[in-house]
Amino acid sequence: MASVYWVFRLLKKCNLVISDNVKRVLKEIDECMHADVGNSHSITLIGASKSQTIEKIREAYKAGLRHFGENYLQEAEEKIINLELNPTWHFIGAIQSRKAKKISQLFDWVHTVDSYKVAEKLNDSRPSSMNPLNICVQLNIDNEETKSGVSPDELESLIGELKYLNNLIVRGLMVIPMQRDDEYEQRKVFKKVKDIYYNLVNKGYDLDTLSMGMSSDFAAAIKEGATMIRVGTSIFGLRE
Repeated sequence: MASVYWVFRLLKKCNLVISDNVKRVLKEIDECMHADVGNSHSITLIGASKSQTIEKIREAYKAGLRHFGENYLQEAEEKIINLELNPTWHFIGAIQSRKAKKISQLFDWVHTVDSYKVAEKLNDSRPSSMNPLNICVQLNIDNEETKSGVSPDELESLIGELKYLNNLIVRGLMVIPMQRDDEYEQRKVFKKVKDIYYNLVNKGYDLDTLSMGMSSDFAAAIKEGATMIRVGTSIFGLRE
């Protein structure tokens, strides 16, 4: 009986930690916004819930989080089907062509489009009964060979092609830069992304989303114009 009691206490403590973490991240977002008087847009906090249980997602939802990001289709499908709540689901992992159909049917947003071929499959698989799928084009800002995304030189050409896919809405850019420990260096690369984004906007592309910043660098991203941040560890703790 005593062991059951302590398990209950431990679970309750974990749930409280997630709730506190969500509140702390939201407070930090608010502080970052007020640190730069030029920030007038809102920030969407996405809980990067890869490898997290439905119970933990539920606790984050109870704490006020309404957006969740998943990397793997099979894992995400189980959560989406079994979670009785109705959050906004973001796909933030690499897209395998053979899984594009199911991704298009399950998610509200896809952040990792990096080719016309993948976008076309998402478009053709989007049910007519659903709203158009919101997408971001993934930009490989550091030209890393091991990372997905299009180069800055290829970006405008791809976005120009995607606007003709009627079941998709190109909302903006997503980026995962190389890890930088210094905030000044973090801000430099995020400013580079912001400049690319606004260059497209000034050319007439109808964009409104900069998905950039994770647990280690979201403060720098917000200060450079991020509208969506994807936070995992700072909310859920280290993955098991």
